[in-house]
Amino acid sequence: MNSSDRQAVRGTALLNDPFLNRGTAFTTAERRALGLEGLLPPQVETLERQAERVLQHLDAKPTDLERYIYLSALVDRNETLFYKVLMSDPARFVPIVYAPTLGEVCKSFSHLYRRPRGMYISLDMKGRIAEVLRNWPVPDVRFLCVTTGGRILGLGDIGANGMGIPIGKLQLYTACGAVPPHTTLPVQLDIGTTNAALRADPLYLGLRREPPPEAELDAFVEEFVTAVQEVFPACCIHFEDWKGTDAIRYLERYREKVLCYNDDIQGTASVTLAGLVTALRIKGEQLADQTFLFLGAGSSALGTSDLLVTAMEAEGLTMAEARSRIVMMDVKGLVEPSRTDLTEEQRRYAHAAAPTRDLLETIRRVKPSVLIGVSTAGGAFTQPVVELMAEINARPIIFPLSIPRPECTAEQAYGWSDGRALYAAGIQFPQVMRGDMVFRPGQANNFYIFPGLGLAVYATRPRLITGALIIEAAHALADQVSPSAQARGMLYPPQSQILEVEVTSACRLAEYLFENGMATVPRPEDIRAWIEGMCYSPEYGAIEPVAEG
Repeated sequence: MNSSDRQAVRGTALLNDPFLNRGTAFTTAERRALGLEGLLPPQVETLERQAERVLQHLDAKPTDLERYIYLSALVDRNETLFYKVLMSDPARFVPIVYAPTLGEVCKSFSHLYRRPRGMYISLDMKGRIAEVLRNWPVPDVRFLCVTTGGRILGLGDIGANGMGIPIGKLQLYTACGAVPPHTTLPVQLDIGTTNAALRADPLYLGLRREPPPEAELDAFVEEFVTAVQEVFPACCIHFEDWKGTDAIRYLERYREKVLCYNDDIQGTASVTLAGLVTALRIKGEQLADQTFLFLGAGSSALGTSDLLVTAMEAEGLTMAEARSRIVMMDVKGLVEPSRTDLTEEQRRYAHAAAPTRDLLETIRRVKPSVLIGVSTAGGAFTQPVVELMAEINARPIIFPLSIPRPECTAEQAYGWSDGRALYAAGIQFPQVMRGDMVFRPGQANNFYIFPGLGLAVYATRPRLITGALIIEAAHALADQVSPSAQARGMLYPPQSQILEVEVTSACRLAEYLFENGMATVPRPEDIRAWIEGMCYSPEYGAIEPVAEG
């Protein structure tokens, strides 16, 4: 249902419609025309005054979890006011509506549940998925973020409790990238869960069963993807937080067939590459000259490694040479050829070496210039690990990207490296003081990538999202870190400027899409003005009153 379909809404129904409700901002004339007289206090307020009240409420909350709950209630009653608040200070609110607070939310999602948001497509809907999707009231969905809850923020398989992730991701499409919120749809693909504790929880809202065998799951996902093409033909499918093997398999299966991408694989890869590009500009070095050690060998590590290989090939290395510069470890030790538990994707990075589970020993052997953590093992980069990286490198690059528990904190990295580390984590740490030096740690979070990419896709309507476009997104971000910011050790632009950053990235990506014949709409004369004209702005629009009867 779009806004024109909602014009007949009046009275209390209007106040209960989060898309049209403006609460105390309804004018005296609107209240009379729309049957609202007597239903609101007499004072007519501006959107700015309403936002002031919201901020006072948020300031009074004792924890970010309580702030999240308050904001969730707000978006359920007044979407415009919700985005007015979020977009007023993204640096403050992104950590509340997304990571790290969202990790706590997802652990208790079924217990915190208030009212439905998005869609739940479960296994018992097999054969009817297109029919069910048509129950969504908006026909022109442009972004659908879908999860199975199989691998959420280092929490493992949390099934239907993972729904908080698609909701939060799509809110950032709007808050950080100005994608119109009515074009987005969060989806929980409920295939059951391996989490026995959840299945036994009387308040758990998902299917109380184990996930199906791979062949049955593949058929279910195939029906879902096909149904999305039928019901929402202009929609981009954003795969989010699927179990690692499923994430890799479905991205490979659909990336050249439908408009889709996997943010855990491609978004993480792109934002990591952007931070590395900036760090290497500070060092005056090339990507192709680095040696990378990943702690973690799942979908994020593999996706990032594959993107790094492509980027190093662009600098002149062969594929084999590029892959040889990437070493991985996981919970079972070094990824090397004698292991019998490796996937085909992991074997690409299994280089001849003696087996070991000792991270320090691996660092001594490999002598990496870049250490990347995607292990979900908080604290794994211990003091001896960081000190050894600093012994090997004048400016070690250390990216502990696990959320919500990174492998080391910013204070630890700077302290143990005598202030020489080039550091970015998956969560934002405050600035660190060491003597008279101020260090500003970066946050290698995907929200620097997917909102701008989403805005470009929304505007240009490409048929596919290619690996080259993901690399272009990384460079579009890195190029916005000024020389003066680099001199202060910053690897990413300030979060306070995130909307400007995302719009600038979207313009560059749109330019790339037009130049490479990937856009399916006519090229405008002024791309930036064209894209800015499509950007969502949290303002109250006109409501045409409809007479009763």
